[in-house]
Amino acid sequence: MNKTEMKDAILEAKFAQGLTWIDIAKAAGRSPEFVCSACLGMNHLEKPEADKVAKALGFDGEMSTALQRFPTKTWDRTIPTDPLIYRWYEMLNVYGETIKEMINEKFGDGIMSAIDFTMDVGRQEDPKGDRVLVTISGKFLPYKSW
Repeated sequence: MNKTEMKDAILEAKFAQGLTWIDIAKAAGRSPEFVCSACLGMNHLEKPEADKVAKALGFDGEMSTALQRFPTKTWDRTIPTDPLIYRWYEMLNVYGETIKEMINEKFGDGIMSAIDFTMDVGRQEDPKGDRVLVTISGKFLPYKSW
């Protein structure tokens, strides 16, 4: 089973069983955001977590094996057309240089790691309409001079 087949099967099983990413993540003992990313094929799970996720979704060892495989992180399109994902591209186009300037000013010349990284997606109630709250935390990695 490849990562695309794995993703499709997981999404179907999740929908059919009425599970949430929180439900699936609880089984694995990891964050919903990380488990979701692994189930969508962009990260991998270690065997104990992969076995638990596969079992929670009603799958066998083949699904666990697919969840354990290291991903090849690629994108089908330069800019996705899904409106929600596209808005993230829009935010980075508008605010990306601002984020870079602020990070460089506070930390120096370097980058924020996407490997040593955590993320939390939350909901913030607001009388004018609930808001999406995304918290991203990545380790700062300075560029080296030699």
